[in-house]
Amino acid sequence: MIPAAAIAFLACARIGAIHSVVFAGFSADSLRDRVVDARSRVVITSDEGKRGGKTIPTKRIVDEALDGIARGLGEHVVEKVIVYSRTGSRVPMKEGRDVWWNEVCQLARPFCPIEIMDSEDPLFILYTSGSTGKPKGLIHTTAGYLLGAALTLKHVFQVQEGDRFACMADVGWITGHTYIIYGPLVNGVATTIFESTPIYPTPSRYWQTVAKYRFNQFYTAPTAIRLLKKLGASYLDGHDLSSLRVIGTVGEPINPDAWQWYNDHVGKNECAVVDTYWQTETGSIIITPLASSTETKPGSATLPFFGIEPTLLEPTTGKIIEGPGSGVLALKRPWPSMARTIYGDHKRYLDTYFKPYPGYYFTGDGAGRDSDGYYWIKGRVDDVLNVSGHRLSTAEVEAAIAQHPWIAETAVVGAPDETTGQSIYAFVILKVEHHQLHSTEQEDQLRKELALLVRKSIGPFSNPKKIVIVSDLPKTRSGKILRRVLRKIVSNEVDSLGDLSTLSDPSVVEEIVHKISASSSS
Repeated sequence: MIPAAAIAFLACARIGAIHSVVFAGFSADSLRDRVVDARSRVVITSDEGKRGGKTIPTKRIVDEALDGIARGLGEHVVEKVIVYSRTGSRVPMKEGRDVWWNEVCQLARPFCPIEIMDSEDPLFILYTSGSTGKPKGLIHTTAGYLLGAALTLKHVFQVQEGDRFACMADVGWITGHTYIIYGPLVNGVATTIFESTPIYPTPSRYWQTVAKYRFNQFYTAPTAIRLLKKLGASYLDGHDLSSLRVIGTVGEPINPDAWQWYNDHVGKNECAVVDTYWQTETGSIIITPLASSTETKPGSATLPFFGIEPTLLEPTTGKIIEGPGSGVLALKRPWPSMARTIYGDHKRYLDTYFKPYPGYYFTGDGAGRDSDGYYWIKGRVDDVLNVSGHRLSTAEVEAAIAQHPWIAETAVVGAPDETTGQSIYAFVILKVEHHQLHSTEQEDQLRKELALLVRKSIGPFSNPKKIVIVSDLPKTRSGKILRRVLRKIVSNEVDSLGDLSTLSDPSVVEEIVHKISASSSS
């Protein structure tokens, strides 16, 4: 992630071109799907990327994606590939298609007229995982999105003239769009582009950066906080964090222990802590404390932002839950920064977000509300995983595993994880001819092959934590897989599996419990 990324964002906005940014950790297959779906005519990339001491072959990934399109795996609409020289590596350049960034810039006019846009014209498309497996290209519009980005940054983080705002996310995700690029710049404050990880080259990296650049606000993911907490507070020693006024979290719920560690060791009990809840679809923060104004509770996103009207619904009936309680989190009224549609598939947009509970926007998350009206986000209620803040569809992980010729059936669920929030558990059934693997070495080799398929299809961040080979899956008599049973098992809640009377073979549950227990103790 480099400043050229921000330049590309703003250049597109200036000329009225719609940008669709893809996280560099995605595979060539995932990139290809997004390029084809968005009908992208120009791809901007670098020769290579750098992250955590590793080199990412970004140009090679682009070439593989476009080669896949050329082989008939989608309509070929890409006309140009602009390549920024990040490492100076020699990469193949296709004549007539590929051009170097610096050479193109030398041909540019010194002034580019601004394209006047309608408030509802699309600003960008950003893809997010859906429960069906096919990524959704969400469209955010010019005025409404920018209003949400501007107001939330200003009021949630209490930014002032001259501030330096540090969001440690990647521009490939909505957090980077809103709180690295658009939010800070539209408020006229300095922003930060961080091309590293929290622990490279040392677990002091975040704190060295804060001390060096004197950031006033610091915004990162609970996964990073949990990791740094695990490594110990000694890595903060000797680093002056006194410039910080507000520290925030984003991407997933934060557990109270991690919140308290963040407050005590990073905020020194003097910074405001803002645990923010929002989504790619919402465009900007929707439930959050306001720095120095809202009384906080560790683990709670607290109260709705201006104009947001959340409600809790009973999952099966859709009835409104009044007062304290738990249910499905939904929103009553529209707000400026909400995504307007799914590119090329408005029916899917309506079916996904408005059909489940007519009259409400369905977040896909469960939440609780206490007697003070504070909201406590509990995580997904649909088949979407949240691993280190990355949303993944169980269906796309299952589809990747199913490519292996030995696999007859698979089911993927998320399990609680102290570091990543959720981790991926995959249960697989082998085809009859491979039903009895002859050795532990064969099983281990198969697991490696399946994990490689997932990483190649989606990206390295999608690697399953455990792949469990089973003889069958918990199914109803009609053949439906009861994923709730699998979720309970991997969450170590075997005493509360619920009604199993509809299972065609209850003994399957015992087998899976035994295998999970054995793998955990090994």
